[in-house]
Amino acid sequence: MPVNLQAPTELRPVPGVRLAAVAAGIRYANRRDLVIMALAEGSTVAGVFTRNAFCAAPVVVAREHLGAAAPRFLVVNTGNANAGTGAQGLADARRSCAELAARAGVEAAAVLPFSTGVIGEPLPMERLIGGLDPALAALRDDAWLDAAAGIMTTDTVPKGISRTLEIGGRQITLTGIAKGAGMIRPDMATMLAFVATDAAVPRERLQALLQTAVDASFNRITVDGDTSTNDACLLIATGASGVTPRGADWERFAEAVTEVCAWLAQAIVRDGEGATKFVTIEVGEGRDAAECLRVAYTVAHSPLVKTALFASDPNWGRILAAVGRAGLESLALDRVRIHLGDVCIVRDGGRAPDYTEAAGQAVMAGEEILIRIALGRGEAVERVWTTDLSHEYVRINAEYRS
Repeated sequence: MPVNLQAPTELRPVPGVRLAAVAAGIRYANRRDLVIMALAEGSTVAGVFTRNAFCAAPVVVAREHLGAAAPRFLVVNTGNANAGTGAQGLADARRSCAELAARAGVEAAAVLPFSTGVIGEPLPMERLIGGLDPALAALRDDAWLDAAAGIMTTDTVPKGISRTLEIGGRQITLTGIAKGAGMIRPDMATMLAFVATDAAVPRERLQALLQTAVDASFNRITVDGDTSTNDACLLIATGASGVTPRGADWERFAEAVTEVCAWLAQAIVRDGEGATKFVTIEVGEGRDAAECLRVAYTVAHSPLVKTALFASDPNWGRILAAVGRAGLESLALDRVRIHLGDVCIVRDGGRAPDYTEAAGQAVMAGEEILIRIALGRGEAVERVWTTDLSHEYVRINAEYRS
């Protein structure tokens, strides 16, 4: 079960976006696994993609098309990542765009492809193509909930959020969906995330906004330290509201975009494969953001720390050891302080004299845990969100291709 996360019951339509989710039988029967999004003419689109060198074929093609034409359609399949598939995978990704484009009356470069699922298997093209006509026929503006379910793989619940704000007497809508539960250390975004708004934003400014939002959200999460081959995050601005945020309104709009991305990113962690804990690791008093993140991720990726979290065991020595091996130069140990919630467990180079096992146990027993680490060498602060490591995580990934 996800940690304090429920499926959305309503997602607001975004004027200028229509969606559909159908069952094409790409990997499993009777499961929605093909999603199409149609974007109004004049929409601007920004994208951030995986940094994995073995990026999937649809990532390669989506990057190419995003730079070549104004996107009008997205085609997303689950169950098959179309990654590690060589030249045939690229041909299949391009064919999926061409087939949809021919049916929709747009150029192939106006279609962006996305895939998620098992790596290294050929994409069953005839099944995917067979689902295009039913999906096009089913397009509607209120199908965000269907799309959120249609992009799931090992997720246990759909992930989606809507926000509205008023600018110049008119309402702006933001709606986003995401999928991801395992193979999560994005190094850019999540496995798949799509956020849309009816604001009007030039593409260059939209791209900068997305990168800033991603760095504060999807680039601050990890479930297992594995960066997917297929990570992609898109921000779509249809302009249908006729409102172009400027000045103070731009700041409010940018803050809303970041809030939506942060909510989706945290939802991925809350639904992490086998997760029983939602863990915030805050590292402060660093010389810069980079060293704060280095410490935070070292703690977050430690199997010993993660299994102690699963056991609700306040084994503070594991956290101390992770901080010590993060590789910071000239770290003054007597300045380092570590807290579990409000309970100080380490100061002056060792266990805090007033620390008690009972106090630590009380914090670790919760479903939401804050680990605070003060390095005592600067003013930088960064946060990372992660999970514990459970028996269920091992089972899910051991049986993933079964």
